[in-house]
Amino acid sequence: MSQRGPGLRRPLQIVRRHKVLVGVMTALGLLVGGGYAAYHPVEVTSTALVLLTQTGQSSATAPGSTGPDPYTVTQEVIAKSTPVLLGALPHVRPAMSLAELRQAIEIGSDTTYIISVSATEKSAAGATATANAVAGSYISYIGSASSPDGRVQAQLFQQATNGTEAGRVKQLVSNAIYIPIGALLGALMGIVVAVAVKRRDRRLRKRDEIASSIGVGVLASFPVDQPSSAAGWTRLLEDYEPGAQTALQLRTAIKQLEDASPGHGWWSVTVLSLSSDPRALALGPQLAVFAAGQGIRTALVIGPQQDGKVTAALRTACAAPTEPGFLRPIVTDDDSDVPQDVTLAVVVAVVDGRNPQVPATMRATATLLGVSAGAATADQLARVAISAVSDGREITGILVANPDSDDTTTGRLPQLVRRPPRVMPTRTTRIATEIRR
Repeated sequence: MSQRGPGLRRPLQIVRRHKVLVGVMTALGLLVGGGYAAYHPVEVTSTALVLLTQTGQSSATAPGSTGPDPYTVTQEVIAKSTPVLLGALPHVRPAMSLAELRQAIEIGSDTTYIISVSATEKSAAGATATANAVAGSYISYIGSASSPDGRVQAQLFQQATNGTEAGRVKQLVSNAIYIPIGALLGALMGIVVAVAVKRRDRRLRKRDEIASSIGVGVLASFPVDQPSSAAGWTRLLEDYEPGAQTALQLRTAIKQLEDASPGHGWWSVTVLSLSSDPRALALGPQLAVFAAGQGIRTALVIGPQQDGKVTAALRTACAAPTEPGFLRPIVTDDDSDVPQDVTLAVVVAVVDGRNPQVPATMRATATLLGVSAGAATADQLARVAISAVSDGREITGILVANPDSDDTTTGRLPQLVRRPPRVMPTRTTRIATEIRR
């Protein structure tokens, strides 16, 4: 099991990430299997038996003959002849042509004096009606004067039965076979498509991949909300309560940012995110709300943006009047500084991933890159990092939103350890090397 676990882990991860695609393909396969079973039902055969008089047979059978009885063979041919089938057509259900009736009928002889008339149809009722109709037409025809072998007395020995229960059982068995097979094939096709999509998908999901893309370590990773309206952002700013693990991540991030600050009694951080990654937009507000909940006077600054539509709802929520507290939302259209009574300022900035240009927001003591797992490629993150450096804002850490549950990496890059300087040998003089006597 230890060897099989790692081999199955990656396919299971792909299925979990593309569960909607796999689920849709499975449902389609289920429908296809059910449709095939419905439009190609199991055919049901019903048989009627006709008893011939033994007088005619005994006169036609040669003593000691071991081959087929000529009389019986003749009756089999007559039973499937055109006159007999034409006489049965009005009573056949469902209605069909003469060629279709000929194909559905099978004539045989169980003994030398019993002719069997079998009909195969898609329903038990249809097979029963067809078999009885042909058997009745055959009895009427051979008992008439137009019979080519003379009049023969015959009677319906056993009427074809309506094997409804047997037909239902066969149909249930057919459904039990085709429907699961269709679902299985659909699931396999979904997995194949998911693997193909995964190979072409260059978005980064693991923390180590995100950190290595720009050479900066991950400061914290935690789940985020995704409000889509001003009311949703207002609820987040007023009622956000992280879980224990998220709180530990946020506390550690705040501690590291505070330790890295210049030490002037206040510090600030800019959280850069991509406009194509709406989930990462909540990283900065959640960090600010948590800091305020720890008794730190915090300002959440929403300044000018490269694409104002992305932060429109958040900007509206922050512009609404709020009660005095440790969190102070600030909306500004320039790079003005925050009030002096604020200890921490969290600046939210959004850039375009294809052509990132850092907006003219206030300068912060630290700049963090916010990104969701599986939302950006290495090229996009590198472009954002280059744009930040060009604007004099070096990215010092990464915040990861909604980390993948299968990601066991940390995103902490190894630090290079400086080797102590090598002590070079020195040459000394005036040291006696002999003992004089």
